[in-house]
Amino acid sequence: MMKRLQVVVPALLCVSVLALTGCGKKADTDAAMKTDAAAPEESLDSKGTGISEGRTSEGMLPVYFDFDESAIRADQTSRIQLNADFINKGTVNVRIEGNCDPRGTNEYNMALGERRAMSAKKALLDLGVAEAKLTTVSYGEERLLLHGEDEMSWAQNRRDDFVIVE
Repeated sequence: MMKRLQVVVPALLCVSVLALTGCGKKADTDAAMKTDAAAPEESLDSKGTGISEGRTSEGMLPVYFDFDESAIRADQTSRIQLNADFINKGTVNVRIEGNCDPRGTNEYNMALGERRAMSAKKALLDLGVAEAKLTTVSYGEERLLLHGEDEMSWAQNRRDDFVIVE
């Protein structure tokens, strides 16, 4: 009995220490994840492949989102306006692709990507774009642009892309 206790007590102590040291302060983690870093205005694509930024077709710009948000940020409304003007002046059909950073479950990110795409669609409809010209899809975290584990990478992945479809 004493021998079994000598094995069990140190094992429980190790498990307890590992469990307690792995937990950080939730407030610190949330604050770090919600930094309001604006996405850079320069293009990630320098090869001239017909993509202006992100995976968005040339002539339009992607729209970036805050962490865990689907509302269009105030600094992104000019991008929505530019996209609406581009769509309205031509005969193109556009697929709005909702994307997320890799934090969160696959299911949650698919739903968030859909909310983001629908938010952009509603904003375009409010600017006079015909609904027949727009479709939406959510890719969640499946189409990352940057695979880094930092705010810059995450901010680039929290976006809607606007892709011309046939």
